[in-house]
Amino acid sequence: MLPPPVLLRIMKRVMFPDVKAKDWSTASEVRGSLKFQDVEEKLMHSVVEHDKKEVNKGKLLSQAINQGFSSFHPDLMYEQIVKDYSMAQNLFGESLLRLVSGYEPDYIKRNITIPEFRRELKERLQSSFKDLTKDKFLSKDGELQDKAYELASLVLYTEELDHLLPKGFLGNKIHKRKSHYGERDTTRAFRKGDRYKDIAIKRTITTAIRRGHESLMGKDLQVSDRQSKGGIHVIYGMDASGSMKGKKIEMAKKAGIALAFKALQEKDHVGLLVFRDEIEEEIRPMQDFWTLLKALTKVKAGQQTNLVKMIKRSIDLFPSETVTKHLIILSDALPTIGKKPEEDTLKAVSEAKEQGVTISLVGIHLDASGKELGEKIAQLGDGKLYQVKQLEEMDTIILEDYYSVR
Repeated sequence: MLPPPVLLRIMKRVMFPDVKAKDWSTASEVRGSLKFQDVEEKLMHSVVEHDKKEVNKGKLLSQAINQGFSSFHPDLMYEQIVKDYSMAQNLFGESLLRLVSGYEPDYIKRNITIPEFRRELKERLQSSFKDLTKDKFLSKDGELQDKAYELASLVLYTEELDHLLPKGFLGNKIHKRKSHYGERDTTRAFRKGDRYKDIAIKRTITTAIRRGHESLMGKDLQVSDRQSKGGIHVIYGMDASGSMKGKKIEMAKKAGIALAFKALQEKDHVGLLVFRDEIEEEIRPMQDFWTLLKALTKVKAGQQTNLVKMIKRSIDLFPSETVTKHLIILSDALPTIGKKPEEDTLKAVSEAKEQGVTISLVGIHLDASGKELGEKIAQLGDGKLYQVKQLEEMDTIILEDYYSVR
């Protein structure tokens, strides 16, 4: 983990690049695509200076959101733990139980039948509730307040930055001009690693004829280089169905944060579509990092997967002018809405492609049928299929796809 002073310097430089150290007290007044607006200064200081108590509160709130909760009720939580610990662990998740009680989940499981331990556990849960209420992260009824989402957002952001910076993913600017997703421009000889779909058929045949070949030879193959079209507008289509609850949705949020951070650093536009059986959140491609970060933080998992509605909606969110339009879909399952969900999904992909939208799919632990559909989506959408095997690599895969668009 990066030392707190290093993170402090990085965050100040990134969020408030125009503010000198002596002007930190007025930093919240600064505006810009990668700057945080209207964030409580005390809250910001607590996170960037790595106040362990405040950071743990942010982690607790973030985990509660990732588990699908918008409120915290210690007595109900205690009753569930005592009644059926295995079910409680599945409901709340190990991370949330650890953060709210201060105990390791296995320790709770071993001691939950002991009366003295039960009393101590109940006191700790109630103490956590009192602290969060006193600091106005929770209402008196246990509902998460805006301040809770702000703190959770800041903690998610610092954790993701802490993860990516040592790997160099957020460093140098990208100057790559050629793009698989732009318009065909010049042609050249085929090279190893080129995509077969970029072969220029007419130019290849012309080359073979000019060389007097009766049949096509490998050295006759010509491919089209594609040039990026104006600015880049990318939408992150994030699956928030029930199976994404917990660790999956946490890492999906962090991947979205990495995408927004890097794309806005490159002066590109980023949008968001969170989908379950309905569209839960939508943001047109924009250049406001704080808005995207808050929206990602608030996402909760639940219900089914409706890829069709999300893909069709993305078409409307992209601008009508000639720009590079790219949709990155993150999902862990096949579409489950409609009589013919797979067929309807491919039709939606075709509609998007006709409107100049390319589509990549990042699949989490896809089964054979899911992989097959993913390959069709990527091929039809002129994008790529990626398979996530380790959740911790999700952000780097999302960035890899973004880099390929640039």
